[in-house]
Amino acid sequence: MPLLKLETTVLLSEDTQKQLLTSLSRAVAATIGKPEQYVMVTISQAAVIMSGKQGDAAFVDIRSIGGLSHEVNRKLSQQVCKLLTDSIGVPLDRVYLNFTNMEAGNWGWNGSTFG
Repeated sequence: MPLLKLETTVLLSEDTQKQLLTSLSRAVAATIGKPEQYVMVTISQAAVIMSGKQGDAAFVDIRSIGGLSHEVNRKLSQQVCKLLTDSIGVPLDRVYLNFTNMEAGNWGWNGSTFG
């Protein structure tokens, strides 16, 4: 149910990508309070300009059926930004995050929907 989509300008090695996928998946599950077996994380390379400048940057889209709130979103923002800075060098001020609470009927899985 929780989905984290990361788009970044940083070219990642296979090992770095695997480590980041795992770290982000665990952070999302723990912070939102959903089992990790339902978490999906994707990473894509993207061309990005931010604040009128090119360079290392990232956009993170987090969606979940419930579990998101102002407090949870702040915690996720802190954790995800720290992971991106520590693991791939994206500065904190070069990361935008978007949080979306989804209705269960608008999320499909396994040939059906959750609602």
